[in-house]
Amino acid sequence: MTMQSLLELETFVAIAEERSLTGAARRLGRSLQAVSRGLQTLESEMGATLVVRTTRTSRLSDAGERFYKRVKAILADLEIAQTELAEDARRLTGRLRVNAPTLFGPRFVVPLVSEFLQRHPDLSAAVTLSDEFNDPATSGADVTVRIGATPDSRLVARKLADVRRVAFASASYLAAHGHPRTPEDLASHACVVRTGMQNPYRWNFKARTGAEVSVAVGGRFESDQVAAVNGAVLGGLGVGLAAFWQIRDALDAGHVSVVLPEYEPSPLPLFALWPRTRKMPARTRLLIDFLAARLAGEKL
Repeated sequence: MTMQSLLELETFVAIAEERSLTGAARRLGRSLQAVSRGLQTLESEMGATLVVRTTRTSRLSDAGERFYKRVKAILADLEIAQTELAEDARRLTGRLRVNAPTLFGPRFVVPLVSEFLQRHPDLSAAVTLSDEFNDPATSGADVTVRIGATPDSRLVARKLADVRRVAFASASYLAAHGHPRTPEDLASHACVVRTGMQNPYRWNFKARTGAEVSVAVGGRFESDQVAAVNGAVLGGLGVGLAAFWQIRDALDAGHVSVVLPEYEPSPLPLFALWPRTRKMPARTRLLIDFLAARLAGEKL
């Protein structure tokens, strides 16, 4: 892979994440013409349209979405390799303190931290799990993994991935009540609501055409815990919203189905957060690079 090819891939990733050529140019410190030319060259080499451009925004094509996930992982792996090479002269030592959500942490973060410790035998780690946001500045966590908007501008945030969200229901519920075809149909369906969030009784969807739809929902069961909500949907109490990774096993087993496939809530960003410091320890920086590389390829 040539340096020019790497520049084209970095350009593409920046366009995908900034959702505009202008934003990508600003982020990369390059001219708009250079960014546009790099994208055109890459699309010509790939033989596919990767970015659909309009007068206001740029969005990924279906091929572009697939390509982005692979390229993001490749570039993150390259960054890890470069960092590890630089750290080769001295072994990483010390203790890492990591905080992650209670469901996401054991499934994704803990296995990756374990793999990271295998790579660096002089490191140790302590992982705490919590769905409530704990300020890293006061909790002492070196890295805090969180899904959703960053709550504090005093923290440094690095986006690790996007978390897809879907509407879903059990096979028994759909057999008894039928499939909703549009978000408006949810008015005549029981919905399982997760409380403790902003506007929990209003669900927002985005059609593949880009149109946004907001609907009021309600039902017989609600809870402030994700596991309880998903369990109630699995038990046939109505339609729910969940991160795709949370229901993937039940979906593969045929216990639940995704409903409203033409409409999905906007994905949530997955961030690594840490306090602003004058110098980040090498072990922390390398762990964040490692998480970014591995999570970029996951189907979240």
